[in-house]
Amino acid sequence: MTTREFLEHLRSQPDHRISFVTPDGGAVPAHFHITEVGHLAKSFIDCGGKRHTTGSCLLQVWVADDVDHRLIASKLLAIFGRADGLLPGMELPVEIEAEAPVLTQLPLTRCEVLDGELRFHTELKHTDCMAKDICMPDFSLPALPGQSACRPGSGCC
Repeated sequence: MTTREFLEHLRSQPDHRISFVTPDGGAVPAHFHITEVGHLAKSFIDCGGKRHTTGSCLLQVWVADDVDHRLIASKLLAIFGRADGLLPGMELPVEIEAEAPVLTQLPLTRCEVLDGELRFHTELKHTDCMAKDICMPDFSLPALPGQSACRPGSGCC
């Protein structure tokens, strides 16, 4: 879900409560706070030597002891209003950062409106090789005794 789509959901239902559904079907406790709206930028080189840059809009979720606290869409829009100019664009994917039990970033995938609530669903992030075309071993070749299927000079990582 992009930042633009996320904000459109908030604007469409300003009086609705916000909830985040975790990948296992559970939920972030309803009394969470959004303590940060941030732009997370990552520059890196993949195992094949190619440079990449990615970015996201990161919402830090914090669960405090004030169990009666509830965040509604208009309040979250006001928080975003204070972040004006921080994000380089509205097409950034939105992720929440929460303790589950370790600090975890969960991309938002979709939103459903149910019983006066905007329920934002999340998914797990996964690792992947971005240079499979040059780094994956050729398993069609027999491995030499004591060696892997990666041959010296093959481009394997």
